[in-house]
Amino acid sequence: MWTTLLYAGGASLPLAVGAAVGVRWQPPQRLVAALLAFAAGALVVSAAFELFEPAYEDGGAGRATAAFLAGAVVFVVADGLLERRTAGSTAGFALLAGVTLDGIPENAALGVSLNDAASVALLVAIFVSNVPEAVAGARSMVERGRSPRFVLGVWCATTVLLALAVVAGRYLFAGAGPQALAWPLAFAGGAVLASVIDTLAPEAFGEGGPLIALASAAGFVTGFLLGA
Repeated sequence: MWTTLLYAGGASLPLAVGAAVGVRWQPPQRLVAALLAFAAGALVVSAAFELFEPAYEDGGAGRATAAFLAGAVVFVVADGLLERRTAGSTAGFALLAGVTLDGIPENAALGVSLNDAASVALLVAIFVSNVPEAVAGARSMVERGRSPRFVLGVWCATTVLLALAVVAGRYLFAGAGPQALAWPLAFAGGAVLASVIDTLAPEAFGEGGPLIALASAAGFVTGFLLGA
């Protein structure tokens, strides 16, 4: 129970912390981009070795592949619908919606992984990605006239929602065998990889330029060493 709460807090509290920073400070864009790129590299490792690999080993190639592709398709479709709905929104609210969409499969995957072996690499990747996105989103809301109390309130609500996603992933699949866990692990892996390619990597490159690739490589190596 305590491990679940620790991971839920570690994955979601960075949103509240990042929002608290964002309402008071505008960080350099290159710093935000570097953190996003680092997280993207770490999430690629997690999708491959913490989510898809155990699903492949325990559930077989067919089951793991089908669930992985399904996760990617669901994320892409949901992200497309979200983009149309937030087309007229401010950047801050669009970021908040994007963080929620990205965070639910990532945090749920983290919770599912606790039924097998706690994934430190995935936790670190989620932690690093949430901080800069919350900082940028909260700052954008404040600059467009929202009160700091309102901004902190909506980001704290998102923090609670994503913490619940970890708990749900952990206990909905409690007691499930390795073959049963292969489905949600591979599904989450596909959604996480799609979120990296669709959201984190383009945003990091757009703000930081080609050298951001080095930050992504550092994230990959860090994620791999943590998961080894």
